[in-house]
Parts: sequence; C-alpha cells; structure tokens
Amino acid sequence: MKIRVGFGYDVHALVPDRELWLGGIKIRHTSGLLGHSDADVLIHAICDALLGAANMRDIGYHFPDTAGEYKDIDSKILLRDTLKLIREAGYELGNIDATVAAEQPKLNPHIPAMKQTLAHVMQVDENDISIKATTTEKLGFTGRQEGIAAYASVLIEKR
Repeated sequence: MKIRVGFGYDVHALVPDRELWLGGIKIRHTSGLLGHSDADVLIHAICDALLGAANMRDIGYHFPDTAGEYKDIDSKILLRDTLKLIREAGYELGNIDATVAAEQPKLNPHIPAMKQTLAHVMQVDENDISIKATTTEKLGFTGRQEGIAAYASVLIEKR
C-alpha cells in the first residue's frame, strides 16, 4: 500500500456584510470571510492538503479566483471536485486532521455539523475527519479578529 501525506493552509479576512461559512456550514456571526468564493478557509485548506498529497498542485491552479464560474461558489463543490480529481488519479482519503484558528465565533459547538457535512460531501466516514478549533490568545491577525486561518493534514492511499 502506498500512502502520501499532504498539508494545506488558508486564510481570509473577516469583513462586515458577508456570511460566515466554515466546514461547509453557515455560522451566525457579525462578519464573514472575504473571498472570490464563499471563502470557507477550512474547506480550502483541506482541498490544498488533498491536492498536495496527490502531487496535483493547489486549489488556485484547479479553481482560479480569476475565473468567473467560481465567483461566490459554494466551497463544498470545490471539495467534491477535488475528491473527484484525486480519486481519478487512483487515491482514496485515509484521514483528515484540521485546525481552525479564530478568536470569535466559538467554533466547538459547530464541529459535529462540520464533520457531518464534510463526510457527506466527500463520501467518507465522519471518523476519518478530525476538526479542532483554537484561538491565538488574542495575538496576530486572528487574535485581533481581522481574519480566520485553517490548517489541514491529510493522508491518502493509492488504491
């Protein structure tokens, strides 16, 4: 069995008058993430980790923010299409370990819904997805609530 590991990172600025989407779910908050798509940093980090593990470049290569068809797109579509790409290359997801860094809103109550949503989109077991939430103890741009960052590590296996 051949296994590969990938790492992904994404960050978007928090701005007023935008919906906040994280892990494929809408979270009530006073601001949302700014981006060409719905700016779901968690999904974007997972996509980059998956593509990196399969040596298939990154999310911007496959879904460029200069392309009109991706304007305001639901990132769950990007995740679904990313899984399709790695499966066509002969890989299957082993597991995901992800962390979201945000001072506010508190994310722990939303993690079960995120896991359920992501598992459904990727057609995998929820136990294959670990999502953790942390703050940066009021340090840096996340601590000042200027943005949210996400990190993801994945394991994929050659079928």
